[in-house]
Amino acid sequence: MSARSLRLRLLLAAAVAVLLAMTTAWFAMTWLFQRHLERRVADDLTRLALQLVAELSATPGGALTLAKPPADARFETPASGLYWQLTAGTERLRARALWDETLPLPVQSESARWTTRSAAGPFGQRVFLLERTVRPARQGRPVLVQVAQDAQTLRAARAEFGGELRLFLGLLWLVLSAAAAVQVQLGLRPLRRVREELQALQRNPTARLSAAHPREIQPLTGAINDLAAAREKDLLHARRRAADLAHSLKTPLAALAAQSRRARSAGAVDAADGLERAIAAVAAAVDAELARARVASVRRGPGCAAAALVAVEQVIGVIEHAELGAQRVFDVDVAPTVQLPLAPADLIELLGALLENAARYARRQVRVRAWQAPGATLLSVEDDGAGLDISAEQALLRGGRLDEAGPAHQGLGLAIVRELADATGAEMALDRASLGGLRVCLRWPAQAPGAP
Repeated sequence: MSARSLRLRLLLAAAVAVLLAMTTAWFAMTWLFQRHLERRVADDLTRLALQLVAELSATPGGALTLAKPPADARFETPASGLYWQLTAGTERLRARALWDETLPLPVQSESARWTTRSAAGPFGQRVFLLERTVRPARQGRPVLVQVAQDAQTLRAARAEFGGELRLFLGLLWLVLSAAAAVQVQLGLRPLRRVREELQALQRNPTARLSAAHPREIQPLTGAINDLAAAREKDLLHARRRAADLAHSLKTPLAALAAQSRRARSAGAVDAADGLERAIAAVAAAVDAELARARVASVRRGPGCAAAALVAVEQVIGVIEHAELGAQRVFDVDVAPTVQLPLAPADLIELLGALLENAARYARRQVRVRAWQAPGATLLSVEDDGAGLDISAEQALLRGGRLDEAGPAHQGLGLAIVRELADATGAEMALDRASLGGLRVCLRWPAQAPGAP
């Protein structure tokens, strides 16, 4: 897939956007989970602290006493990770789990409510600490009540949750990226339809993009239709001007032909010959321009088909009545069922140029064949004339103009045939005929079902 592909850009943008969203969600959800854990631990520590406060009292001398310590066995195990401590001035009561360690004192001296914080604790542990200042007696000393738990359990729970969440969000990223790919595919589908309609427009300038497109690309299709209409209008005007010019030359050429005949009658044979050659060259160019003007309207489209045998017989019937065709033998090998994929009028136009060229340069015989082959329809016309030399053949197939070389513009008919072939989507090949002359073969590839 090209780096300039719109589909690739959209897919990458969607994948990156989803990845950023998943990463943000991972950080946010792990933070929320940690907050939830801390609240739950704070609730548990608060219940333990309330038990301490309930059992706390002071002697008449002001010493602290604890009637019954909390029953949790972890308070009795050194470095267990669960600790309590009561502090009144320099006097301390603490859990056996602290051994000879102490919990860190708060920065502020008294707090009227339970507060939590994270601090460096005993045995090199990081602890989550709950604390509050209470007074066991109305006039007694304030007592700092502290209950702590090793924060490693919170970090371990957070890490475990984060790992599982990372796996889940990774799978979710893959699913959402696949969904984005489907969305991009569906979103770009109208552009594929535009491309197909543009291909139809390329084959037929009169075609237009349909109006059944999403609203977002209708300005684009509208601009393309306007451009196509302007192009068709300009081409039509240019063809009309060329045709008008070609027709306007007919009368002067007829007048020049009359002058040539007068000159020949007056004995100026050489001048008449030169004049007639010039007239023939100009007439050939005019006829070619008129033929090309007709070629411009020839197009192959879906549903176009013509019976090859009928068209061949019609064209041969016209040529045989001319002086050139009356001296030629036409060998037709075309089955009645063969259909060529272009309109009947266009087929007659093509066969006229092809058979007239073959009859002009044949010595005696012209052979016509048309048949169906796998994946294509073929038409060939060959003669027993001198044929083309290899340089002329290559020049024609590469786009050269044979109508500008040779006597009487030899090759003009083939140039017109080539343009007709291009207009109808045919592939043209030139080779040596079995009769000894030139063989022209046209091949129309079969259109795929549903192709525009």
